[in-house]
Amino acid sequence: MNKIGEKTNMEKAARLIYKPEPLTSHCGSSSYLRKQQKRKSSAATLRSGTSVGANYREGNRAKSDAYIVNKFESVLQELDETGYWLDLLVKSGILPSKKAEELIKETNELLAIFTTIVTKIKKRMGKI
Repeated sequence: MNKIGEKTNMEKAARLIYKPEPLTSHCGSSSYLRKQQKRKSSAATLRSGTSVGANYREGNRAKSDAYIVNKFESVLQELDETGYWLDLLVKSGILPSKKAEELIKETNELLAIFTTIVTKIKKRMGKI
C-alpha cells in the first residue's frame, strides 16, 4: 500500500470538508457543504462499520473455507474503510479525536485479528 498517496488523499479530503470555500461558488454556502459532508461521512462510517458484523455473521455460517475467506476478506475491506472514515472525521474536525480513539483502536485490533484468521485459513487451503 502506498502510504504517501493515502496520506495525501486523506489530507485533501479533510481540507475539502474543513474549508470548503473553493466549492461554494458552485455548490452553495460553506456551512451547508460542511453539514452535508458531515452527514455523508458519518453515514459512510456507519455503513462500513455495520457491514463488518453482517459479513462476519455470514462468514461464520459458511460451509466451506473458500466462502469463509471470501466473507472475512470483505470484513477486512469494511474495517479498512471504517478506519479511513474515522480518520477523516477526526482530521476534518467533525469528530473529536478523544471520542474516536477507542473506535480506531478497536478497528485496528479487528484488522489484525481477521488478517490472522484469513491467513491461517488460506494456509490450510494451500493458497499461501
